[in-house]
Formats: sequence, C-alpha cells, structure tokens
Amino acid sequence: MDSDVQERAKISDSEKITINLGYVDLGHIDLLVHEGFYANRSDFIRTAIRNQLGRHDEAVKQSLARHRLELGLRHYCRRDLEAVQAAGETLDIQILGLAIIASDVTPDLARATIASIRVMGALQASPAIKAALSGRIH
Repeated sequence: MDSDVQERAKISDSEKITINLGYVDLGHIDLLVHEGFYANRSDFIRTAIRNQLGRHDEAVKQSLARHRLELGLRHYCRRDLEAVQAAGETLDIQILGLAIIASDVTPDLARATIASIRVMGALQASPAIKAALSGRIH
C-alpha cells in the first residue's frame, strides 16, 4: 500500500439533534406513523425538514452565493494546511455542511493557517483544535 494513502475513519452522514415538541404535536406524529404514512418519528421529521428546505431553495441558493459558502463536506489534513503555510497564506473557511479538521493537524498549525472558520452545519475537530481556534470560530 502506498505510504501516501491514509485511512480515514468513517464519517457519519448525519448529526443527532434534540428537539422539544408539545405532546399534542408528538401525538399527531405518532398517529401518522401508526397509520403508515411514515416509518417512524425520525422519518416524519426528516421529511418535514426536507419539505421546508425545498420551499426555501431559491433563498438558500442566493444566500450561499452572497455569503460565499462552500456546500458539502470539506476535509482539512496536515498536508493541506502545510501547503497553505508554505504559500504564506491563511484560510477563511466558510462551509454549509460538514468541516473536518483531521487528527494529524496540530493546534499550532491550525492557529497559523486558519484565520477564521464559519460552519453552518457541523465542525469535527479535536477539542485541542477547537480550543486553539476558539476566537476564530463564528
């Protein structure tokens, strides 16, 4: 196997959230699940969210362009950030989705190369990296 190839841990395609619902709303959802409209509560909630996002699709597209957000998953490893450092540059990371700062990135390297980070979605990084960038995460 090529020494350049690194195995990556499996990346989850979702993040768990907790919401508070009134009992009557929850009862309506359970009734729809019981009647076979949805497989389970999560199926109902995911479908409702997708429908709402679809209703606002054009506004989201305009906002993505206006805020210059990258859409999807972006992975930053030590090699990426060392190249940024060698070029004498810094990154202003703006992502809608998932940003991953690999475990091979040191806090010093992250501080030296990441000027700011704004993630609408989720940021996966070690506690040490998050602490090093705490004043730069918006």
